Amino acid sequence: MEKSCSLLIHFDKGSPAMANEIKEALEGNDVGAKIDALKKAVMLLLNGETLPQLFITIVRYVLPSEDHTVQKLLLLYLEIIDKTDARGRVLPEMILICQNLRNNLQHPNEYIRGVTLRFLCRLSEPEILEPLVPSVLANLDHRHPFIRRHALLAVAAIYRLPGQAGEQLLPDAPELVEKTLSSEQDLSARRNAFLMLASCAQPRAVTYLLSNVDHVPEWGDLLQMAALDLIRKVCRANPAEKGKYIKTIISLLNSPSAAVVYECASTLVSLSSAPTAIRAAANTYCQLLLTQSDNNVKLIVLDRLNELKSSHRELMVEMIMDVLRALSSPNLDIRRKTLDIALELITSRNVDEVVLTLKKEVVKTQSTELEKNGEYRQMLVQAIHSCAIKFPEVASTVVHLLMDFLGDTNVASAVDVALFVREIIETNPKLRVSIITRLLDTFYQIRAARVCSCALWIIGEYCLSLSEVESGIMTIKQCLGDLPFYTSTEEGEVADASKKPQQVNLSGTVSSRRPVVLADGTYATQSAASETAVSAPTVLPGSLGSPGNLRSLILSGDFFVGAVIACTLTKLVLRLEEVQPSKAEVNKACTGALLIMTSVLQLGQSTFLPHPIDNDSYDRIVLCIRLLCNTGDEVRRIWLQSCRQSFAKMLAEKQFQETEEIKAKAQISHAQPDDLIDFYHLKSRKGMSQLELEDQVQDDLKRATGEFMKDGDDANKLNRILQLTGFSDPVYAEAYVTVHHYDIVLDVTVINRTKETLQNLCLELATMGDLKLVDRPQNYTLAPETSKQIRANIKVSSTETGVVFGNIVYETSNVLERTVVVLNDIHIDIMDYISPATCADVTFRNMWAEFEWENKVAVNTVIQGEKEFLNHIIKSTNMKCLTPPSALDGECGFLAANLYAKSVFGEDALVNVSVEKQADGKLSGYIRIRSKTQGIALSLGDKITLKQKGGS
Repeated sequence: MEKSCSLLIHFDKGSPAMANEIKEALEGNDVGAKIDALKKAVMLLLNGETLPQLFITIVRYVLPSEDHTVQKLLLLYLEIIDKTDARGRVLPEMILICQNLRNNLQHPNEYIRGVTLRFLCRLSEPEILEPLVPSVLANLDHRHPFIRRHALLAVAAIYRLPGQAGEQLLPDAPELVEKTLSSEQDLSARRNAFLMLASCAQPRAVTYLLSNVDHVPEWGDLLQMAALDLIRKVCRANPAEKGKYIKTIISLLNSPSAAVVYECASTLVSLSSAPTAIRAAANTYCQLLLTQSDNNVKLIVLDRLNELKSSHRELMVEMIMDVLRALSSPNLDIRRKTLDIALELITSRNVDEVVLTLKKEVVKTQSTELEKNGEYRQMLVQAIHSCAIKFPEVASTVVHLLMDFLGDTNVASAVDVALFVREIIETNPKLRVSIITRLLDTFYQIRAARVCSCALWIIGEYCLSLSEVESGIMTIKQCLGDLPFYTSTEEGEVADASKKPQQVNLSGTVSSRRPVVLADGTYATQSAASETAVSAPTVLPGSLGSPGNLRSLILSGDFFVGAVIACTLTKLVLRLEEVQPSKAEVNKACTGALLIMTSVLQLGQSTFLPHPIDNDSYDRIVLCIRLLCNTGDEVRRIWLQSCRQSFAKMLAEKQFQETEEIKAKAQISHAQPDDLIDFYHLKSRKGMSQLELEDQVQDDLKRATGEFMKDGDDANKLNRILQLTGFSDPVYAEAYVTVHHYDIVLDVTVINRTKETLQNLCLELATMGDLKLVDRPQNYTLAPETSKQIRANIKVSSTETGVVFGNIVYETSNVLERTVVVLNDIHIDIMDYISPATCADVTFRNMWAEFEWENKVAVNTVIQGEKEFLNHIIKSTNMKCLTPPSALDGECGFLAANLYAKSVFGEDALVNVSVEKQADGKLSGYIRIRSKTQGIALSLGDKITLKQKGGS
């Protein structure tokens, strides 16, 4: 970071080479030893060593060598050594190498000439380059293209030397290069010549391009890329000129090079808003999606299509089916981006085609066995769900197909299908009967607890006719199997053989008591079951064939599903009272429902299962029993109407929010009252092609609607300008901070306010926090009362606030010592590079479960009792318990206590100790420490040791 470097080589610091050994090897006659010695010398120099005594040795013993490897390493050595003194003057001994370089430029071997010319491109000392200029120019006419292309690079590098040095050394370089370009046949040499003209003499490059405009499609891909780059530069500087070049760009869209085609499309989009141009660019991107096999290329092309969708949605709507062809890629990221783009381009005209394509993709996921078919199917279900909500008329064509996947082994996909069915049955009343019939027929296939719960809610709310209600009750009874769930004999056997494995199918869900994070970030204790699909259970004695899905879930300890069954049966019985004229049939159904509920309670309070029923599920089932035994009109209205009304209200609010978001996105800036409006009908069309006319029309429309004006840009720039020095300082500096994701760019303007020339002016910056300075700005010379723009790049490596500080150092001709001006600190706020985003509740909970948001410390102890363990923590850490002692009673299960840490963690720390007693009697748990004021987890270090008698 101290000096600019054009060479980087890995060096093992564990094996340093002595300078004397290198010198002896260089003085010998062994070529291999010289090569090894030169490599060691180069690596030592790159790692900060000076080795001044080696230069004369190399001049005497290495310069005369004819070996190509030695000559290449010699040029690397010459590239990295210091060629100037502290005042910037060329060292006298550097004259010794000029004759050798001149000899190399006239060497009969083409390789020696070529690498020497390439070396000259990295020299910046005019005193060394001046005697070599005639030899460089002579190489422009060499017979070998390898020499000519590197000679052109050397001419360009010499001409671009800072100040006026390059123009003084090669005043006629543009004319020479233009002459060479007109007669050159080698593609790489022509490209190098064209790039030199484009950067150093742009009018000559433009003249050459326009004079050969008909031959541009025949140029090679390297020269075509250079031409496109020139076109972009010219059109940015002078937008009125772009009409001359758009036809050239469109002609290059047929190039066989994918890189040229991509650059053409990008250039078209950046220069023109004409429908013909945008349509051509979109077609090009879609073709690249199909023809390129690299997934990174496809992702980049999809990003470009997404940008087109934002600015030219009407034209992109026509391309939606071409975009969807990218779903053929097996990569999930590509498929996800493709679906995101397509869903925003759906209209009433193309929704049928899109849904048909998505249905075909869903069927493909069922027929092929790929690793991530489940995730892809979930994405397709969500996409179809979105289509059906926007255009309800297509729901009937997809809902029955998707209901086949309610029993999908991918739980997330099955849950999405269930939520889709629940929303469609509410928003499409015409489909209610067919959905309920299909759901009752396929209910036995459902194996996931969450899907069962959602399906049971749908059955309880939307079974309205007599036959539907009776079918719903019968389906639930069949899936539960014979009652009771166990016999007293089985319970006794389980109690006697506690070490014997349970003869219950536990493959469905694993019940556990754990703290859950609520939507507001607080904790709650809940008995939860893992969301895994239930495998087909074995046949148990006394059951009707294979037990149903509901029976398997309940026997695995998922009593939340039992509570949902109770609520569903309650709703069905209450509705049966309204539609069934026979009182005896109603009483029979009510009795059967009560028998099921009491059986679930009996199972939950027995020792047949390792975990008892949780209090919430118990209270819910008891409420349902009381309700069926004593029903009132008000309670009946709440159970049969209010639930459904609340769901309808939730959907209406969701639809309203989406509508408001669409309206907000549709708002565009309008023109100011005094803006000029140009009526394109009155323009002269002489000499203008249809494409040029379209482009001018679109520009006029953009100007009239204010799209060319970036609202608030000037104000935002002013807000981001930070003053770094005072007005009375000899050097005034201010910085404009640009934040783009994790890249921070500081554009520093430095103004010399003195009457003296400031030499070796350097902006020295350093960072605090997780910020990293990418490169160090170089030294500059500032004339009196002039300014300089200096750019510094900073990388952000984590989401923490950082500080950039530094100073400006310079020298003057009158004072020998350096002057330092200290700069104000630049505070990089975390909010500058974090943008707000929305996240669905389900996605948030999945991410919370996937990532460890808080620091957990494992606790292992020999203490057997929960109360004893918690009391020990309270005493050993001098904490006050916020939980009453009565809440800590219990033989097994989950216990949590919030402890206030006064002396250990500070006044604002909230400590959450969670303990669970395992089946073998040992305790396991964890400690969470959270800050009440900041809402973040506090770092605890590596571990916490709780000392006690008999161990720690």
